[in-house]
Amino acid sequence: MQSTDKANTQAMLETLLPPGATLYSDELSAYEGWPSHFTVCHSKDEWARDDDGDGIREVHCNTCEGAHTGLRTFLRIFRGVHKAYLACYLAVYEAIRNAKRITPEIVRRLCFGKRLAH
Repeated sequence: MQSTDKANTQAMLETLLPPGATLYSDELSAYEGWPSHFTVCHSKDEWARDDDGDGIREVHCNTCEGAHTGLRTFLRIFRGVHKAYLACYLAVYEAIRNAKRITPEIVRRLCFGKRLAH
């Protein structure tokens, strides 16, 4: 596992984020220097911020934590997942999370896969 020093963090961001991406994070100094970067200050009990006053908190850094919590809750019902099948469980979770709503089409795709074009 790599450390979270500035060099490793910046290298990871450059690898994972597309050029020009906006980064939302906490005040960890390893993130400093990213061209488009907004932070929340946890040390001042700030967890999300509405910068433009429209009622939507644009600046927050809980997307990863929220996805992890949702995944953990999803996997809990299976009472243990063998590592050989973990990718399949993750794919199902990803499809459900990205769909936002469970529709007959989503259920069909989960059961039978993506329909091929003829």
